[in-house]
Amino acid sequence: MVRSIADENREFCSLSNSVPTTHQTSMDNFTAAAPPSQTGSGNLPFVPATGLRGGHRQTLLGALRTGSRFFSHTIPHTVRVSDGDDVLLHDDRPKTWKRGGRAVLMLHGLSGCHRSGYIMRIAGKLNNLGVRTFRMDHRGCGAGRGLARYPYHAGRIDDLDRAIRSIRHLCQGSLVSVVGFSLSGNLLLRYLGDRTFESSVNLFRAIAVCPPVDLKHCVLQLEKTKTGRFYDWYFTRRLARQIASGPLWRSDLPLARVKQLPQRLYDFDTLYTAPASGFDSADAYYRFASASPYLKTIIVPTTILAAEDDPLVSAVPLGDLTLPRTVLLRLTKHGGHLGYISCRTDDPDRHWMDWRIIDWLLN
Repeated sequence: MVRSIADENREFCSLSNSVPTTHQTSMDNFTAAAPPSQTGSGNLPFVPATGLRGGHRQTLLGALRTGSRFFSHTIPHTVRVSDGDDVLLHDDRPKTWKRGGRAVLMLHGLSGCHRSGYIMRIAGKLNNLGVRTFRMDHRGCGAGRGLARYPYHAGRIDDLDRAIRSIRHLCQGSLVSVVGFSLSGNLLLRYLGDRTFESSVNLFRAIAVCPPVDLKHCVLQLEKTKTGRFYDWYFTRRLARQIASGPLWRSDLPLARVKQLPQRLYDFDTLYTAPASGFDSADAYYRFASASPYLKTIIVPTTILAAEDDPLVSAVPLGDLTLPRTVLLRLTKHGGHLGYISCRTDDPDRHWMDWRIIDWLLN
């Protein structure tokens, strides 16, 4: 029986009931590093809803509030990537969209898929504004399960390039932007800073939300708190489930020889992700895939959104970076991991993250 995203979210929240929440009371401000010009509601500061100042609470509620799950005119496109694998693009084309109209590629986070709640919500809002969206399933994820023999990871920049080139072919003359969430936020930044791909310098806008730009730091940081250890265990177990009974499972890898499944993402990457992807070790994978050394060469107008109280992805590496003028860092005190449930504002609903992304993409 296939488990739905709703099932996973309910399990996630029930398992986390015993994890304590950190409370913070200061008002939110943001810090910007050499920003491109942005005005209006795109600069609205984030103030969490009453009772939701803790990053853990923000993260849980953000996972539960999934929004619409139905797109009436979705067309799947298969994109061939390296090693004979395929990824999927789910094309949501509004009836009002015309050739040359805006197009946005959306990339899900760790263990997510094209039906992840934040992806569905924001894609629906963009469609209502006449923007054509492409929700991508990375290798072996969502509807792409069975289409790949090798796993996705934070450094699959060639996969991203092929997806963007496919969208350019489908949307000739359009301004194409990309939004990457969590692990895919790092992937997007790594791609933009690589500068070996022609498509990477021709994008209109890019947004990375809660990106782990220093993968090793972020993974090891999880071990330092009870909440972090919960997330570490939860996502490790979820990843192991995803590969255990499908084509991504390989009996020749170290993971197949252990007596007990790993409890930490670092161990999972050591036993599976790194060897399955051609890296000598998890550390070698992290060195190749981490975006932090590449940020200084980004020339596409880019916004990074992250929260200081994110319980899953440490924001510390972002504060240590020197960014180019093309990159805006919006570092909020609150918001959790892809949460950002706000007090009442002029936005149509309380999903502050959704509306800032839309503002930054379209204004």
